[in-house]
Amino acid sequence: MREFSVPATFTVGENDNVVSTVYSHERDDPDHVIFQRLVNGTWVDVTCRQAAEQIRSVASGLIAEGVQPGDRVALLSATRYEWPILDYAILSVGAVTVPIYETSSPEQVRWVLEDSGAVLAFVELEAHALMVKELLNELPALRKVMVIETAAPSALDALAEAGATVDPGEVDRRVAAIRSADPATLIYTSGTTGRPKGCQLTHSNLLYETRGATACFPGLLRKGERLLVFLPLAHVLARALSMTAFANGVTIGYTSDIKNLVPMFGQFKPTVIVSVPRVFEKVYNTAELNAQDSGKGAIFAMAVQTAIDWSMAQDTGGPGLLLRAKHALFDRLVYGKLRAATGGDCRASISGGAPLGARLGHFFRGVGLTIYEGYGMTETSAAITANRIGELKVGSVGKLLPGNSMAIANDGELLVRGGVVFNGYWRNEKATRETVVNGWLHTGDLGSIDEDGYLSIVGRKKEIIVTAGGKNVAPAVLEDQLRAHPLISQAMAVGDAKPFIGALIAIDTEAFEVWKQHHGKAPAASVAELIDDPDLVGEIDLAVKSANQAVSKAEAIRKFRILPVDFTVFTGELTPTLKVRRNVVADKFAEEIERLYTTDSA
Repeated sequence: MREFSVPATFTVGENDNVVSTVYSHERDDPDHVIFQRLVNGTWVDVTCRQAAEQIRSVASGLIAEGVQPGDRVALLSATRYEWPILDYAILSVGAVTVPIYETSSPEQVRWVLEDSGAVLAFVELEAHALMVKELLNELPALRKVMVIETAAPSALDALAEAGATVDPGEVDRRVAAIRSADPATLIYTSGTTGRPKGCQLTHSNLLYETRGATACFPGLLRKGERLLVFLPLAHVLARALSMTAFANGVTIGYTSDIKNLVPMFGQFKPTVIVSVPRVFEKVYNTAELNAQDSGKGAIFAMAVQTAIDWSMAQDTGGPGLLLRAKHALFDRLVYGKLRAATGGDCRASISGGAPLGARLGHFFRGVGLTIYEGYGMTETSAAITANRIGELKVGSVGKLLPGNSMAIANDGELLVRGGVVFNGYWRNEKATRETVVNGWLHTGDLGSIDEDGYLSIVGRKKEIIVTAGGKNVAPAVLEDQLRAHPLISQAMAVGDAKPFIGALIAIDTEAFEVWKQHHGKAPAASVAELIDDPDLVGEIDLAVKSANQAVSKAEAIRKFRILPVDFTVFTGELTPTLKVRRNVVADKFAEEIERLYTTDSA
């Protein structure tokens, strides 16, 4: 087993912690705008001094509420300005932040609150408060529920008032007492299978992550840059990047209004964003659909190929004269409009959570919106590898962050260890022993490492489909190809112990409306009503045939079923980071899967 290691270019001292930057910024650069807060549709500046004062006042309120070092404090909210304020306040008193997705079901919320033993819970809305209060009889440790957005005094205001009687120096003493080995957060993995497990991450883990990311993106995450965070902060990726940006003086904005991202980009004008592949797929598919709708599909197709050729040429000596001319033309006709849609100043994005795919990576790089793809998981404090400025290999998930190691086991599984790797699951020694063996975290992902140290992910070990004929098939390859089609929102390959590979296809509702117009279908017709429509089936069949070109004949999809509904977070088929929950889909659409193998239909 060959091991790859990258030594740390920094040190994490015994007395270091992830929250002290709040107060060092206040001291060293008090007037710098560290946040912009969305108030009634307008972005309002928040300086380092103002942020620190608010965080300190909330922290004092937590002390007044009796929160002790090591106590778990839950935070159930969508991404918004108050999220990091509360997070840093919780950390400032030596407590442990327990994030909960605002889309969680009552049972999921109950489990996290019960298992963590949270003593206090912050919730975004009154509706969340009602849900938690109905669970109080089952949560003996939980003493209080506080609402962020309410007509009554908000959680932040109430804590500021309660903290007015606390000795102002107590917060400073609490911060000074934090050690790097102390727990900072307990994040419950959303997971695609099974009950969530609490990943314990220390201040040291988060410092290795933030300092490692800083080393990878020195030109993107620095003072003067602007980061818009719209992914859930309950997920480790958005939170770790937000912390990294904060530590480096990047001006940060927060929103969960995904439907209005384009106008939001225009107002905030980010220079960098953090996202997941599904968002980039959606951007590409929407642009392609709009081009087709306006009769410019052929021009867009040429622009796409030119962008890809341009990007690939960057790695092979640079573009020739003809390609330069074509790129300049399409930059005026197409690429400039795409950049404008992200606010006009954005030049890069950091992506994680799932594989992006080389084609999309080259396209966005060729457009002038380079995507730096990385790899990580909750257990690695977000990224453990990343493509970086000056060291980018499109299609890979990059090299190790400093201070970490990786290796590929005999069965192809990726193993990792190092500064970002967690110290075990909360109150679950059995799961910890099964996951961390001889110091190596078994990721469950299948990967390969090239001679330059770039990691590529093939798929999930547990998701590998073994057909009745004994063929091992990684579904991610097929599913990524299928989602590239504008009409396809999600796809899931099936076929374990079956004679061939099949697929379930969910239709993108927005693209479906445009498709109906172009094909003379009734405007009110639903996907369910057109499941067997020859035109729709034919369109998806072409997408399947295109996807099959990426795999061998034995791995190819032979049959598919169009589903009557799309997958969503709210109906349970997707995780909050838009990964398919395969077990949920398999249960919910068991009949459709069975029909793949018992009928002769497409």
